[in-house]
Amino acid sequence: MIVKSQGIWLTLAQDSEGPRCGAAMNDLSEAKGQALAIQGDRIIDIRAAEEIFSLYESDQILDWGNCLVMPGLIDPHTHPVFLATREDEFEMRNLGKSYVEIALAGGGIRSSVRSLRSATEDQLTDLVKERADGFLALGTTTIEAKSGYGLSTADEIKSLRAIHKANAEHALDFHPTFLGAHEIPDEYRDNREAYIQLLIDEMIPAVAKENLARFCDVFCEEHVFTVEESRRILAAAKNHGLQIRIHADEIESTGGAELAAEIGALSADHLGAISEQGIKDMRDAGVVATLLPGTSFFLNLAKRAPGRKIIDSGVAMALATDYNPGSCHTQSLFMIMTIACIHYGITAAEALTAVTVNAAHTLGLAHDRGQLKVGMRSDLIGIDAPNARFLPYQFGSNPVRHVVKDGRVVS
Repeated sequence: MIVKSQGIWLTLAQDSEGPRCGAAMNDLSEAKGQALAIQGDRIIDIRAAEEIFSLYESDQILDWGNCLVMPGLIDPHTHPVFLATREDEFEMRNLGKSYVEIALAGGGIRSSVRSLRSATEDQLTDLVKERADGFLALGTTTIEAKSGYGLSTADEIKSLRAIHKANAEHALDFHPTFLGAHEIPDEYRDNREAYIQLLIDEMIPAVAKENLARFCDVFCEEHVFTVEESRRILAAAKNHGLQIRIHADEIESTGGAELAAEIGALSADHLGAISEQGIKDMRDAGVVATLLPGTSFFLNLAKRAPGRKIIDSGVAMALATDYNPGSCHTQSLFMIMTIACIHYGITAAEALTAVTVNAAHTLGLAHDRGQLKVGMRSDLIGIDAPNARFLPYQFGSNPVRHVVKDGRVVS
């Protein structure tokens, strides 16, 4: 296959290892009038179009006109396994209730738990595949996918199996995360220690035994799991070979970012109330800050992650949708980039780096995707846009015109 476009190419190609930090986040490696040769699921060459056509022959040539071309987007924080939506809570918040008030009254995550437990594995698989169509149509070719609405051994395993089945049957790439420590379920509200022991002694070993997840996550927050509880859960996960991610300091500064640095997490996410020490510790430990601006926007939170400060402090930043039924019901990383640029004061280039190169690093996939480069996976998208700055500027519509995933046209 050969793909050509007379428009701008954002290859984001880099020679250095590690995620991009600071000024390097503005380097999109822009070119124009390029073409790209694909063999199987890999990029085998990329250069000026006339050179590609002099070197390669193909019976499948995709002419994308003047589309802007870039790597497929990577969403490193999603919750796609749920049954029921929660638009009632959206209205409750608009009428004055806070996210925490709704959660403590039995809504929020626990509401999604009650509905998911009634679903079969096949029902969940079908729903996840339907949602995968939405991600691909919006230019996202890889997602991290969390469990976390089961909160029992059987229902967490059911959720992770649904992710694995969807991954096998759909073009979208799913990278599963076990999030049994998403909330304390109803039946353990009066005995949280028993639930923590269930996570450590039963759930994590069961997930690891079946190889159902690459990562383990925990919602480290004042009203959910404390820093010490989170440390115990994540230590157990590491002992079973899982890599670590953390929901940290979303609403209050509890030391979640510091814990992420201490335990060697790949990513600390949310960070709406991160401390100065947390920023320093994450920088020194090389933990990527995955920010979720859509969530603070959707929940109308007064505190927002200090995105500009995080970048200027030398911490690598990624962006994600946090797609879920309660606190951020969007699959569009383009909308997320718009919100990030406005709320964090970042550039379009920084936002694009955050959903490609740096997002790949949070998933341990930087060797494989997030750039248009020889040897990388052939995930690329064609966008109706004249330049990179246009992407967060135009919001509320889908600019994606073409999606190639693993060398196949999928949208």
